[in-house]
Amino acid sequence: MKKFNILLLLIILLSLFSIGTVAAQGGTEEISDDEVNAIASQLFCPVCENTPLDVCETQACKQWRELIRLQLSEGATEAEVKQYFVDNYGARVLSEPPREGFSLLVYFVPPVIILLGIFILFRAFKQWQKNDEDEADASTTEASPVSASETSDPEDDYLARFEEELRKKD
Repeated sequence: MKKFNILLLLIILLSLFSIGTVAAQGGTEEISDDEVNAIASQLFCPVCENTPLDVCETQACKQWRELIRLQLSEGATEAEVKQYFVDNYGARVLSEPPREGFSLLVYFVPPVIILLGIFILFRAFKQWQKNDEDEADASTTEASPVSASETSDPEDDYLARFEEELRKKD
């Protein structure tokens, strides 16, 4: 009986040390939703217009997200998954157009238009400022003749322009 108890205790101890982790599907690791959505957010739904794949709730999008999960679990890289969707649905599924060919204009035309707009506004403001100065000079020359000693005082210039503006309004 004593030998039986020792043998039973030895079997229990050995079984405790031999417990390991068990993989459910032949050692493939579980792909998280975050990993799937990281790629899905860079793709648009081929069925719904202008809807990112990660937020689209159609059945087709759910299947495509599962397809991404399957491809990732099989060892595909992010670029390979994107290329799969481009091959099957065209470049329109990409949230960012490819930086080649005609699509390259998307990256250069908007900044050029913005810079051109800033240049035009700068020139227009400069012209408006010049016109305002010309009008101010014209109004001071049209005003009643004032002696040279009075023109040197800025307060008198202001009052003279103010009076001239009041006369124009009447």
